[in-house]
Amino acid sequence: MEENRISVNTGSVRELLRFHGIKLSKSIGQNFLVDANIPAKIVKLSGIGKSSGVLEVGPGLGTLTSELCKSAGRVVSVELDKRLIPILEDIFSGQTNVKIIRGDILKLDIGKLADEQFNGLECHVCANLPYNITTPAITVFIDAGVFKSITIMVQKEVARRICAIPGSPEYGAFSVYANYHTTPEILFDVPPECFIPRPKVTSSVVKMISREKYLLDEEKEKTFFRVVRAAFGQRRKTLVNALFPVFDKTHSKDDIKEIITKCGFDINIRGEVLSIDDYICICNYL
Repeated sequence: MEENRISVNTGSVRELLRFHGIKLSKSIGQNFLVDANIPAKIVKLSGIGKSSGVLEVGPGLGTLTSELCKSAGRVVSVELDKRLIPILEDIFSGQTNVKIIRGDILKLDIGKLADEQFNGLECHVCANLPYNITTPAITVFIDAGVFKSITIMVQKEVARRICAIPGSPEYGAFSVYANYHTTPEILFDVPPECFIPRPKVTSSVVKMISREKYLLDEEKEKTFFRVVRAAFGQRRKTLVNALFPVFDKTHSKDDIKEIITKCGFDINIRGEVLSIDDYICICNYL
């Protein structure tokens, strides 16, 4: 197998962009890694190996792709920018375990893609996500239900939100969603100078390991997330006042007060301090 032909540093990336006449687009969140140590560290901590099929999103000029194909059994990189496709195909022309796909990750059938591309391999995500699609992309990965782990670089504040604990300022509905489906962990931070153009914020690499079993059946799960969305949709309201407009057709306000009391909480409690288990207790009574 030929070694791929990418040299990762600020000068080489700028030169490649100039050669192909490419100006990076803020609208699709293009910030390219130029520190070779970061992709190597991401892949090492992701736990990806030869039995892994890896989905990458937004490969850019292939700095992370280059490291992934050294470790993974197969890498499928989805790139939205059509200008980058021929460059990536040229860079990885000698790599038999890399496939470049042009597409919008938010519009692809991820389950079908995994079945077609990763037959017999353990499915993982590893990506430097474009900032503008972070939350919807994570949701797409989780909802696909096929990935053992999701290792992604995101804005630091998003990483804190994913891993937030009850009662913290960052804790919200997305924190509950992420922790319900996965066990997330912040691996390390990445400063702005590791990219071109330099973003205005620090990034963080997060690893999310999928839980083997859901905590609730399908119907109770729907109720669970209705409760969570209601609780965080009106953060300044007490949980009673946040839940009542959502469940008023089946429960009176006194019913909801009684349920909250039965779960061991004060009736003036707010949703931002409740854990997943606390929400499950309320959901079971509802």
